[in-house]
Amino acid sequence: MIKGLYAAASAMVAGANKQGLNAHNTANLNTPGFKQVFTTLQEFQKAEVLPTGTKNQSGLLQPVGLLGLGVMTTETQTKFSAGALQATSNPLDFAIQGDGFFRIMTSNGERYTRDGRFIRDANENLVTVDGNKVLDSSGTPVKISNGDISVDSSGRVLINGALTIQLGIAEFVSPETQLQKDAGNLFEAVETPSQTVANSTIRQGYLEMSNVNVVDLMLGAKTYEAAQKMVQNQDELLGKTISTLGRLA
Repeated sequence: MIKGLYAAASAMVAGANKQGLNAHNTANLNTPGFKQVFTTLQEFQKAEVLPTGTKNQSGLLQPVGLLGLGVMTTETQTKFSAGALQATSNPLDFAIQGDGFFRIMTSNGERYTRDGRFIRDANENLVTVDGNKVLDSSGTPVKISNGDISVDSSGRVLINGALTIQLGIAEFVSPETQLQKDAGNLFEAVETPSQTVANSTIRQGYLEMSNVNVVDLMLGAKTYEAAQKMVQNQDELLGKTISTLGRLA
């Protein structure tokens, strides 16, 4: 019965960890370009259940089966599926349809994001809402002068109809393994991105919204509640057992 209490408690702890991630996802439900973070449950190593009866020819008890000892959460992962596009009509808002990420320069080096909320600073640099500079295809900070700004589907920036620069886009064949989450809405590359950009389309005046699945958040809460109820049941059974054995002693 103690093992049952431990197993139920481990499920509750794992559920609390998932609830923490769900709170983070909920807080970013309306953050453009945000990618849902999640974890899965992994079973502890099982233990053999040994009987108290007959031993085999070697004098050892034969296991009658395996007993699960509980669960734990795996390392945090990121869900890189695309979010829905939302029209903003802001000429400096951009969304990527496809596999690409915007190239961003931070104080810690180059990073990548799907958050296309860009603005022009006092020095005509194109920057993110956090003040990090947006890079062009050569890795140089993008400058946007005054004028009529248009960006075509390949990411070419035109000012008053004249071509100026190409937005820097990086594609990753497997972002789940090639990228790791960094501060804010940024990702750091652990592997070099593709040298060609073939599967990305830029949409000016649009933002890609968060890909958080509200159903996943609800299921996480239900899992925690079920584990909490199981702990209570195990505690009540343990109390009844102690009370019964106390009367028999």
